[in-house]
Amino acid sequence: MESLERFSQNQRVIEEFTSRVLSDISTNFGRLLHVSMQRNVSDGRYLHPLLEEIYAEPAVHEGLLYCHEELFAKVLETSLEQQEWDLRLYLAGFDAPPEEIVGRWLEIDYFRALVPFGTPSYLRDLFFSNLRMVLGLIVARSATLQTAA
Repeated sequence: MESLERFSQNQRVIEEFTSRVLSDISTNFGRLLHVSMQRNVSDGRYLHPLLEEIYAEPAVHEGLLYCHEELFAKVLETSLEQQEWDLRLYLAGFDAPPEEIVGRWLEIDYFRALVPFGTPSYLRDLFFSNLRMVLGLIVARSATLQTAA
């Protein structure tokens, strides 16, 4: 019976997080970034103070881990063209030019933090390869536009 209640609580955490938090974020990369920032990289636990006021910490962790894994898979399932468009849309929300943000991400491999812990290496490598290509396209297209102007 305990596992059924645990499942039910995890489901409520997922529903609450997706309806109240993720639904306000318009891009897949934005959602992936947001949920990945809820993870403490030292111990791998997902924390969310507002959710933890309502739900037990283990349920919050499990629910957010599930969301992270699903969002990661959703990004991987989209074409490179769609990933580029989605990332450009996400980056447009910042004050800094996209190529500056992308340059920083490439310099420090920031995108490595977007992968859920425990992801098989072949999926991690595919994600890194795809994202490096998408980031490179953003920088290259920006440079092309600047030289044409």
